[in-house]
Order: sequence, then C-alpha cells, then structure tokens
Amino acid sequence: MAIIRPIEGKYPVIGKNCFIAENAVIIGDVTIGDDCSIWYGAVLRGDVNPIVIGDRVNIQDGAVLHTLHKKSVVEVGNDVSVGHNAIIHGAKVGSDVLVGMGAILMDNAIVPDGTIIAAGAVVLGGTELESGVYAGVPARKVKPGSEDITAAARKNAAGYLKYKEWYKD
Repeated sequence: MAIIRPIEGKYPVIGKNCFIAENAVIIGDVTIGDDCSIWYGAVLRGDVNPIVIGDRVNIQDGAVLHTLHKKSVVEVGNDVSVGHNAIIHGAKVGSDVLVGMGAILMDNAIVPDGTIIAAGAVVLGGTELESGVYAGVPARKVKPGSEDITAAARKNAAGYLKYKEWYKD
C-alpha cells in the first residue's frame, strides 16, 4: 500500500478516480486533482511547502516533487506528464506539458502551457520559459510553441488515463 501520511498537521488530498501505486509516497501538503496517476516509486513530499497537482496528471515511476522551505511551491496544471525519474523542485508547470524522463526543473522555474521539456534537460531556477520544446543543460529552446506541440503533450497524458485503468482494482 502507498505511503500517504500527514506531517505537521497537513494532510494529502487526493481527487476522484486516481491510481496511486503501492510504493508511491505522498506526504503532507499535497493536493492531487481528479483522474491522476502516481506511479511506482514516485515521491511527492509536501513537507516544507505545498504541492498542487491538477487533473489528468501522471507522475511516472521514480519522479520526485519537492520544494524549497518557504521559498518555492510546486504547481502542476492539467493534462501533464512527468516522465520517469524527473525532478520538479519548486517549479510551476502549466497545462498540456510533457516533462521528459530524467528532466530537472529547479526552484521558481516557470514552464508555460503547451511545452515539452526533453529527456535529461535541466531548467535552471528562476527561468521563465516561453511555449515550445526545450532540451539540453541548461535547457534551451529548440522549437517554438505550436498547436502540434500542445497536442503531443496532451496525447501523452491521455495515454496514461488509459494505463491507470489497467491497474485499478
């Protein structure tokens, strides 16, 4: 069974129709929207500041979401995929976003709607991106935003709506 526990009087809130893997960890001031999936080994540690996740979001295997004490929060919009082993540390992520496997988003970074962060990319703290595709260390724009990029990110998140149903009892 997943570890879902309060800390310092703050309790996780989990929306309707979510899948939480048996070894996922959700602690403290974490709010998860409806139709989300939190996969194996994912950690959402809302012990020092809030983590707010929108609807239809998938946090994939091994991903970690955390914040900087009293200096940053994690906000994730709707229809977002956070890839395997990605880290979101105190960053704000819009809707229709794909955060690639192993990508890192640092404190106070802002990722707008309709954006793809490539696998392994590092978005430095305090960076405010424009819509598009970003890759590299540090992350740099490699393609401008478009309806196709937004659709690709949304399609990835929609796939996980199907996958989570396979795992629910």
